Amino acid sequence: MNPTLASAPRRTSALRRLFRDRLALAAAIILALIVLAALFAPWLAPNDPYLTNTRLRMLPPVWEARGQWKYVLGTDGLGRCMLSRLLYGTQATLLMGLASTIIGGGIGLVVGLLAAYYKKLDGWLMQLSDVLLSFPAILLGLAFAAAVGPGMTAVIVALSVATIPTVTRVTRGSALVVMGQDFIEAGRSIGLSDTTILIRYLALNCVSSVFVYLTLRFGQVILLGSALSFLGLGAQPPVAELGTMASSGRNELFLAPHIAVIPSLVIVVMVLCANVLGDALRDLLDPRLRNG
Repeated sequence: MNPTLASAPRRTSALRRLFRDRLALAAAIILALIVLAALFAPWLAPNDPYLTNTRLRMLPPVWEARGQWKYVLGTDGLGRCMLSRLLYGTQATLLMGLASTIIGGGIGLVVGLLAAYYKKLDGWLMQLSDVLLSFPAILLGLAFAAAVGPGMTAVIVALSVATIPTVTRVTRGSALVVMGQDFIEAGRSIGLSDTTILIRYLALNCVSSVFVYLTLRFGQVILLGSALSFLGLGAQPPVAELGTMASSGRNELFLAPHIAVIPSLVIVVMVLCANVLGDALRDLLDPRLRNG
C-alpha cells in the first residue's frame, strides 16, 4: 500500500480532533475572519485610507460625523481613517508574512530533502544552513535595506532567508526518519528514480511536519516583519502596514494612543492565533505527542 494513501485516514482523524479543540477552532475562525477582512478591504473600507484631512486629526474611536459612524476607530495624525488603514495594513502584513513563509519554506523544504537524501551534500548544506542561522532577521533586514533600499521587498527577502535554515533542519530531521522506512528501500530496489522517491515518497511524508512548523513560523514572521517596519525598513509612508502604522503613532502615544495601540493589537491577535493553531496541529500530527 502506498504510505501516503495509508496516512490519509490518520490526517482526516486529526482534522476531526482539531475541530473538537475549542481554543484551536476559535483561533482558526479568528484568523480566517482577519484574512477575509484583508482580502475584501477595498469593499469593507468606509473611507479612502490615504485621504488626509487635517481638520479631523487624531479623532478618538467611535466618532460620529453628521449622524453617521464614519470613523469607528478614529483617525490618525493626518486625519486618515484608522479602520480603512487597518484593513489595508492587515492586507499588506499578511502578504508579507505569507510571501516570506512560502518562499523561505519552499526553499528550506527542497534543501532539507536534498541534504537527507544525498549524503555527499548533507555536510555542505547543513554548514550553509548554520551560517544563515547565525544572522538575526533584523540584521538581515538592515543589510538588505542598505543594499536595495527600505521597502517590502527588502523585508520579504530578509525574512525568507531567515526562514530557510530553520525549515531545512525540520525537513532534514523528518526526512531522515522516513529514509529509514522499508518502502524507501523497496522503491530503490524496483528501480524508481531519485526524483520519484524524493517527490512521491519522501516529500509527501515530510510535508505534514513542515506545514505544522510553518504555521508556527508564520506568526514569528509577522512579528519580525512588523518590527522591521516599525524601525522604518518595511513599507514606506503613506503605504498602510501594521508595523508602519504602529510606528507612526508612537509620537502621539499620550495624545491619541489608539493610533499605535489598535494596529499593535491586531498584530498580537494574528500572532497569537497562528501560534495556538500551530501548537494544536503539532499536538495532533506528531505521533509521539499524541501517544504520550
